[in-house]
Amino acid sequence: MKRADPIAPALSLSAFLRALRERQSPVEFGIAAGSRRRTPGLRREEVAQLCGLSVTWYTWIEQGRDVSVSASALARIARGLRLSPAERAYLFEVAGKRDPERPGHRDDPPGEILACVDAIDGPAYILDRTWSARRWNAQASRLFAGWLDDDGEKNLLRYIFLRPEARSLILDWASRAQRVVAEFRAAVTAYSDDPDIRRLVEELRLASADFERCWDTQGVLTREGGERAFNHPTMGLRRYQQVSLSLAGWPDYRLTMLLPAPSPRDR
Repeated sequence: MKRADPIAPALSLSAFLRALRERQSPVEFGIAAGSRRRTPGLRREEVAQLCGLSVTWYTWIEQGRDVSVSASALARIARGLRLSPAERAYLFEVAGKRDPERPGHRDDPPGEILACVDAIDGPAYILDRTWSARRWNAQASRLFAGWLDDDGEKNLLRYIFLRPEARSLILDWASRAQRVVAEFRAAVTAYSDDPDIRRLVEELRLASADFERCWDTQGVLTREGGERAFNHPTMGLRRYQQVSLSLAGWPDYRLTMLLPAPSPRDR
């Protein structure tokens, strides 16, 4: 019989919960181990009681069944099993939910991390989970008029779909816009219950028929690097190699760098 894919989200959550349960010490939770105890760690019914959940429902989650797990239920599990911050963060990550008890100020990297874009030789910027720019360097400000200049709209999606400058700056705007929407959909999957993202999507669907069309195609793509070309009104045609990186320790943020692309004769 073919084994289930261990990377599937429900099974990842299942495997993690089972491992958590089996490595807990019953004594630490005030439960006598007993000489007849054959289950390593806690029993499922004990976990359910500690977390204030139905035994049947918790069992289904651990078995990897297709059940909906809310953020509040995950928070109960995290508290009940006394998870460390790293374990709690991973629990919500594999479940594809946003932790409702994570303080907003902890989401923000320190200023010295944001300031790293100033040292990059090329346009560079940092986006948050709503794809609003939180930091950018002078080269990015010069390149992206209407987005990263003083009067620009700092959200990347609003800029692409609502600012006329974007359509003339970005070469092959239609295909790039569709890809960006597919990348955004993939990136915010873990934040499906985030009200800021919901509001942004609804706003753009109402304000831009192009965005609504792209969103309704249900495209999902990984945010990748590659060549990016721009037709700047004063600098002319500019080609770059895009590199996009996550910031370690701050999963809501992503650094994008536009490095000089090799000339055609060097390829």
